[in-house]
Amino acid sequence: MKGLAVGSVRLWLGLAAIVLASCRQPLWSAPELEQLRSLWLGDLPAPPPDPSNRVADDARAVVLGRELFFDSRLSTNGYVSCATCHRPSLGFQDGLRLGRGVRLARRRTPTVVGAAYNRLFYWDGRKDSLWAQALAPLESPNEHGGHRFGYARTIAYHYAADYEPIFGSLPAVDWTADWGQLSAGEQDEVTRVFVNIGKAIAAYERTLVPRPTRFDTYVEAMLREAHAGPEVLSRDEIAGLKLFIGKAGCARCHNSALFTDHRLHNTGVPPPADAAGKPPDRGWAEGWPLLLADEFGCRGRWSDAAAGDCTEPTAAGGEDRVGAFKTPSLRGVAGRAPFMHAGQLATLDDVLNHYRTAPAAPIGTSELRALDLSDEELRGLIAFLKVLAG
Repeated sequence: MKGLAVGSVRLWLGLAAIVLASCRQPLWSAPELEQLRSLWLGDLPAPPPDPSNRVADDARAVVLGRELFFDSRLSTNGYVSCATCHRPSLGFQDGLRLGRGVRLARRRTPTVVGAAYNRLFYWDGRKDSLWAQALAPLESPNEHGGHRFGYARTIAYHYAADYEPIFGSLPAVDWTADWGQLSAGEQDEVTRVFVNIGKAIAAYERTLVPRPTRFDTYVEAMLREAHAGPEVLSRDEIAGLKLFIGKAGCARCHNSALFTDHRLHNTGVPPPADAAGKPPDRGWAEGWPLLLADEFGCRGRWSDAAAGDCTEPTAAGGEDRVGAFKTPSLRGVAGRAPFMHAGQLATLDDVLNHYRTAPAAPIGTSELRALDLSDEELRGLIAFLKVLAG
């Protein structure tokens, strides 16, 4: 009898285990797991090659570019470097509503972490390579405020030994002359040095890639075991993630392992508080003609790209360009307040409430539709977004 009783207990325990296993549902469906995989940093390849920059992955150019990135002599007042606005301690942005170089900039400073994966640069898409983007602030009157001849002179005086093994001999020009005193050929030679400054800085910036987050740890665990519990993420964070890829529709634009589609959209963002009396910021509608006319474009004379290497930018056209701005990466977003292209929204709560209410666009036509999300659901989304800190 005793043996029968023990056998009965074992039978019931076995049956209970089978029932529990059959009732235990995975946290994520197969399609959801595939979407999580697409957002996972583990699936992010190395930055794509840049055919317009032959030294994009040259280790010597990386070293020189890093030195130039932190050198405040590359400014008209000697106080502004790339790192002034792209501060490593703040995720390579500055935490200000508007960037501040030698003067106040018009828009917010975006991070350069992961910029090597971008297809278009600036909030309005006006540049099509990382090196072309690196050059623009140098001659911007609001950012570095200088001139290409002065920057080339800095290379000749301070970086010749590092520059020449990478790019060849510096031009034999009178570095004490004024720009207008140079011949057209000499001006071209100086511009080539200026271009190479941008290409070296871009080589360094290509090394700035996102670090894994708790989200990536979680996805890796889920891919191994679809039943994995919330040991890495809390229930609120998991609920927010489910909303992010589901009901809230965030992943329509914030997709890929960088949480961006690299495109430009009009999301009806309000103008800055100090915009009264100023012309509206037309975004991509301004950036598109600047891109086509860019002296340093991928198809231009200063590019190293061969015929066919440069692809047409894929983004909205015509009236859809009005008021459209680049989709920023959400990796590290919780540490990058204020938000939007001119810092119009102060907190993540403000951002999510904007998307929930979907107000009419001040210019152009917003792509947003109001979301039926409760306050609790918004809190879950914010909890998840904080998980993306790296």
